This record gives sequence, structure tokens and C-alpha cells, in this order.
Amino acid sequence: MKNYFGAVGIVTGALIIFVTAIQFNLSMFLIWLLFLAGPALVLWMVWSVLIADVIVKETFEEQWYQDEPEMRRRDLA
Repeated sequence: MKNYFGAVGIVTGALIIFVTAIQFNLSMFLIWLLFLAGPALVLWMVWSVLIADVIVKETFEEQWYQDEPEMRRRDLA
């Protein structure tokens, strides 16, 4: 498992807790805490994804759209 999966899961979980807390009118402290921590969490997630050690095998020129062969087969492109 890559290290960025944990960051994406934590930030997604925080978002779900935030929306649920608002919907059920839970603790205002929790709502404000998640609201104020949100930008830092998103920046941490973006940084984790950008520095992840992932090797991409295709280049941009080789793989313009991944569904392009399917689109050409259906005469959409």
C-alpha cells in the first residue's frame, strides 16, 4: 500500500465526519475544528500524493485519453 492512500483516507473521513456533524447538528466545537483544520488536511493530502513514489509507465503523448480507443470504436472521437 502506498503512503498516499492513508492521507486520502484520513482526509475523506474527516470530510464525512464534518458533513455528518453539520447534518445532525452535533458539537459546534467539532464542526469548527474540522472547518479550520480542513485546509491544512487538504494541503497535506495534496503534498502526500505529489511526493508519492509512483512510477508512471505511459507518457502524455502516448496516452492522451485512456478511453480514446473506446471512443474511436464508437465513432465519438
